[in-house]
Amino acid sequence: MIAVIQRVSSASVEIDGKRIGSCGPGILILLGVHVTDTEEQVIWVANKCANLRIFNDKDGQMNLSCIATGGEALVISQFTLYGNTGKGNRPSYIHSAPGPIAEPLYELFISELSHRLNRSVESGQFGAMMDVSLVNDGPVTLVVERLAEPLL
Repeated sequence: MIAVIQRVSSASVEIDGKRIGSCGPGILILLGVHVTDTEEQVIWVANKCANLRIFNDKDGQMNLSCIATGGEALVISQFTLYGNTGKGNRPSYIHSAPGPIAEPLYELFISELSHRLNRSVESGQFGAMMDVSLVNDGPVTLVVERLAEPLL
């Protein structure tokens, strides 16, 4: 599982011009599910995202987590994160989990993150074409990845 985490002042997601999710100060997570992912990867990545100390304390040091700041979260599914661009010019998505595997793990991730943040977590719509907007705070962008098996 891979998560691209962006510290944001705000973020939102729209489908056909209709806002379906948003968050205020907190984190935007673009989430990719690998073909070998299980609940173990979901729990580990959700815990890491909630506890990453990427928010400034009173001294301006990144010492606070989203939990500590009471930050909000928006999660967007993004299968293209596992696009392999090593051969040719057209990405291969053989490492991205297919919908029937990925969607339940995506939903579990949202639930696990919500549990850790002790608040509801907004999300996009799995498998939909979405317009995502954000105001990146910092900017601060990190990649967290946990695989069950090494990439082929």
